[in-house]
Amino acid sequence: MAEIAYLQVQRACNQACLFCSNPSNGRSMPFKEAVARLDDYARSGQSGVILTGGEPTLYPHLPELIRAAKTRGIETRIITNGSKTRDLDYLAALADAGLDSMHVSVFSNRADVHNYLAAHGKAFDNIRKTLENAGSLRLDARINSVINKYNSDHLSEIPRWIVRDYPFVHHFSLNNLDPLMVRPDHRDTIPRFSEFELELHRWMDFIHSTGRTFRVERVPLCYMTGFEHCSTETRKIVKQEGRAVHFLDQRGFRQVSPSFFKHDKSDRCKDCTLEPICGGVLEMDIFYDSKEISPVFVSPEPIVEKILAEHD
Repeated sequence: MAEIAYLQVQRACNQACLFCSNPSNGRSMPFKEAVARLDDYARSGQSGVILTGGEPTLYPHLPELIRAAKTRGIETRIITNGSKTRDLDYLAALADAGLDSMHVSVFSNRADVHNYLAAHGKAFDNIRKTLENAGSLRLDARINSVINKYNSDHLSEIPRWIVRDYPFVHHFSLNNLDPLMVRPDHRDTIPRFSEFELELHRWMDFIHSTGRTFRVERVPLCYMTGFEHCSTETRKIVKQEGRAVHFLDQRGFRQVSPSFFKHDKSDRCKDCTLEPICGGVLEMDIFYDSKEISPVFVSPEPIVEKILAEHD
């Protein structure tokens, strides 16, 4: 699909992930307002909506909202930690309402690491049960992971585990941390690029070798050699796509332009042939070191052509 909107339906959660970018604030969107937002998205030509939070499965009207989206011709997805969807009957109810796909947040294939990052002793077990349920229902399940200091040495183990045990999963997303959204007491989770460079390439190489697809966000192109077309920011810049998001906090509704996906650049970036299509780095020389950035000298044309030829 082309542009897809995000809608926070409530901001409560039953986990306390160390790097949560949208922590609980007690707010929940009234059902009528949520439907009105769907109407806005339908009128503006959004082809899909990702229902998120907090943990969206705690929203009491989630099945009804999914059904409302489907009647408006909007594809629906959720991002979930798997806590409620471990209940097969509940997940079946979402599927019956018309849920098209679910993004399951997996921080590590190692139970102790995942549970630590989620601050929940049963988080990993919830993930496994949720994926088993998705498989039995033949529901489109996708994996979302966050690069951090605690999984940076074994990122590639995550898709290997998923492909082995849940072969129906066909798409992976990997997001580097937004340092501004990490709570001050957990900034130890922010990795250096050098700490995950090798594992990132192993992650990309393995998924590509299986014929599956992936996207990587908040990683500059000098760390994505050979897979530049899979950068979320680069795809947005090339295709001139924005993103509509409704937050349940002071940010409210935001319709961001493609320029939103362009971040800080270093002096070294001036010599890079991919600089015009690279998203750069968030908080350069505050949380990420510009000395870790290196210019590359490859033609951007084949990358642009590949992105424009793909349909997603």
